[in-house]
Amino acid sequence: MMLSPEWTDDQPIYRQLRDKVVASILDGSLKEGEPLPSVRSVAVDLQINPITASKAYQELVMDQLVEKRRGLGMFVIDGARAKLLEGEKRHFLEQEWPRILQRIEQLGLTAEDLLARAPKPGDAQ
Repeated sequence: MMLSPEWTDDQPIYRQLRDKVVASILDGSLKEGEPLPSVRSVAVDLQINPITASKAYQELVMDQLVEKRRGLGMFVIDGARAKLLEGEKRHFLEQEWPRILQRIEQLGLTAEDLLARAPKPGDAQ
């Protein structure tokens, strides 16, 4: 799992780190059963306070996406990716899709307009 030390000002760093780990689970670069990098190594690599990294990891534990194994570290739990996908799909359909649909309607786009711009299977993206 490669995490970049790029941060924004719109939310706390611990939250952004949590979101980066979630993205790694979703895209498959961090698989179920795999260990997360240690808090110390994340803090050093990303140049953040270890307490910040620990807080991000604690949120992942509270979200039941990772578990702490005494003496071994933090590990992605089985079912974490499916749980995240379910939540992300629900969020998209309830929060993002209505805004996108409204914009499509504002612009007078049709399904045919959108499908004509959709990448075809096998096309490079």
